[in-house]
Parts: sequence; C-alpha cells; structure tokens
Amino acid sequence: MVSRMTEEAVREVDCIKLGKRLPGLRRPPFPNAIGEQIFASVSQEAWNQWLQESVRVINTYRVDLATKEGTEFLIKQLRIWFGFEEGELAATAWTPPAESEQVASDQ
Repeated sequence: MVSRMTEEAVREVDCIKLGKRLPGLRRPPFPNAIGEQIFASVSQEAWNQWLQESVRVINTYRVDLATKEGTEFLIKQLRIWFGFEEGELAATAWTPPAESEQVASDQ
C-alpha cells in the first residue's frame, strides 16, 4: 500500500512585513482582492502579529466591525500596517511590558 502524505507541503512567501522568506497562510484570509494580496505576500507569522495588533486597534478605538465605517477603518489600518499603502498608523493604548516585568513573567 502506498502511504499518503498527511501534511500539506508548506507554501512559502517573501513576507512584506518581516522581510524574509517564511511559511505563508494556508488560504486567503478574506474572499476578496485584499485577501489575495495578503495570501501572496504575508507570512503566517506576520499575520499572527497583525491579529494581535488588530485587537489592540479595535479595543483602543472601540471599532464596531458590524458597521461599514468600522470595517473600512480596520482594513485601512491593515493595509498601512503591512505596507500596502502609505498612511499613519492609529496609535493604540497598549505599551509593551518593561524588560524586567517580562523576565519575571517568564519564570
């Protein structure tokens, strides 16, 4: 009997955000042009970073993704964050923990 590969081959992309060749997403995150653009040029690692950042943006600005305005705002931030377009990133209320706090939490 011939054995089958149980894992899909890893698709790599030249990540626009992290500047190196890394494993890409398994499928486009959205069924539209921006989803295809992300699929073609964003690594899984960078996408995971965006997901964390997007939560910060949503919480800071109380973005209502059920509205057209909220969705457009977040997509614009996504485009700027990945470098697909020029613009100013919205500042968030989050600040990284101090290095001493990080060391203590890692123990």
